[in-house]
Amino acid sequence: MSLPVLNAEPDTLEVGHGSESRRIAMRVLPAKSGNTLPTLVWLGGYRSDMTGTKAVELERHAAASGAACIRFDYSGHGASGGAFTDGTISRWLEESLAVIDHLGPERMVLVGSSMGCWVALRLIAELRARGDAAKVAGLVLIAPAPDFTSDLIEPNLSDAERQSLADRGYFEEPTPYGPDPNIFTALLIEDGRQNRVMTGIIETGCPVHILQGMQDPDVPYGHGLKLMEHLPSDDVVMTLIRDGDHRLSRPEDIERILSAVAAISAG
Repeated sequence: MSLPVLNAEPDTLEVGHGSESRRIAMRVLPAKSGNTLPTLVWLGGYRSDMTGTKAVELERHAAASGAACIRFDYSGHGASGGAFTDGTISRWLEESLAVIDHLGPERMVLVGSSMGCWVALRLIAELRARGDAAKVAGLVLIAPAPDFTSDLIEPNLSDAERQSLADRGYFEEPTPYGPDPNIFTALLIEDGRQNRVMTGIIETGCPVHILQGMQDPDVPYGHGLKLMEHLPSDDVVMTLIRDGDHRLSRPEDIERILSAVAAISAG
């Protein structure tokens, strides 16, 4: 099966109403006829989009195995509408649920990267709450950053950053991943407190494979170990990559990620 042309126009879905309406861009690879593997759903990271290396390689893997694959951009990201500074975990979770409800995969493997792992954990909690837990066949979490606003940002805020949040409603932070600084809003941080997942046992009801670089400058591998402590009742595997960074986009990293996806999909 050939992949969709990357420069073709993506499908779109309107989420929200009135002033909260935003257009979400999606790229959907259908399953090969007769294929029974779970649909692969990509959940990207903060300021990442669905054309990144890991997302594209996931779709290539899906095409090779005959599985369906769903990629999409959160509002304020990539090809989707909406302002990035309006973004919160609640807002991006709403969009993720809307995409899944719209496309209606019977079973899924959620593949999250960094912040996308937080969205994945919130997503499965919402699905379990409404009786749809069986839809999720497994989770693959890459450099997971659940609760990053409260655990990784807030404790390390400088006085100047706290003042900027109070005065301007946001602060900026240089990033090695592009010329523009990261922007963290007071809205994101406040909403993050309401979406924390590492406050007790996390019930996923499915296999989980975590991949974490030990040279990750953004999400220390101790954060991934902390997440493991909150997943005591599940079939959880953690792969620590000694020389791995946050992106985990090298060929050997991609191979590990796709091997984890294949194993969970086959289970």
